[in-house]
Amino acid sequence: MSLVALPLAITLLTGCDSGSGDNSAAGGGPSVIAPGKPGEAAQTLSAEEAGKRRAEDDTPNVADFSYARMMIEHHRQALEMTQLAPQRAESDRVKRLAERITAAQKPEIAAMEAWLTAHAKDDHGSAHQHDAMPGMATEAQLKQLRAAEGKAFDELFLKLMITHHGGAITMATDAKAQGNNIQIEEMADDVIAQQTSEISRMRAMS
Repeated sequence: MSLVALPLAITLLTGCDSGSGDNSAAGGGPSVIAPGKPGEAAQTLSAEEAGKRRAEDDTPNVADFSYARMMIEHHRQALEMTQLAPQRAESDRVKRLAERITAAQKPEIAAMEAWLTAHAKDDHGSAHQHDAMPGMATEAQLKQLRAAEGKAFDELFLKLMITHHGGAITMATDAKAQGNNIQIEEMADDVIAQQTSEISRMRAMS
């Protein structure tokens, strides 16, 4: 397995001893301990050097493929929930929020599906597990949402969607820590930024 295909073990070198700082990577500041190839010693790289090395070979790993597949399923459930809002919500703010979520997540699903197709040759049997996704509503909760109307729908929708978004942020954060592909990292950054903002908006509406 190549060096960059492994998650980098990140260690901040605080320089708390009184030495001359010989352990610091060139350029000072936080450094990255990169595991060596089999039989080779680990290397201390600056954050910039680590980023460049990763950019040279960002071959997707299992975490990248798992994230894309799981987030597609996660987003699809969100869309299932937002599709109920036009007929069942009372609040115009809730309806507009549902429209924004739909408008954001449909293209994200398409982008992740395209990414999976483009990188199919790099997928060597990564796990297809969708049962451990954080934030997913249960079937009982979805049934309750489908039956709710007016203010009851608004309250339950916001409650379930806040939890759902929180789960997506957890998944995206894990993908950034464990994955190796830059495009997946960028998608995860978008999810974190978008859904963090929407959680704040939903909490203000609750």
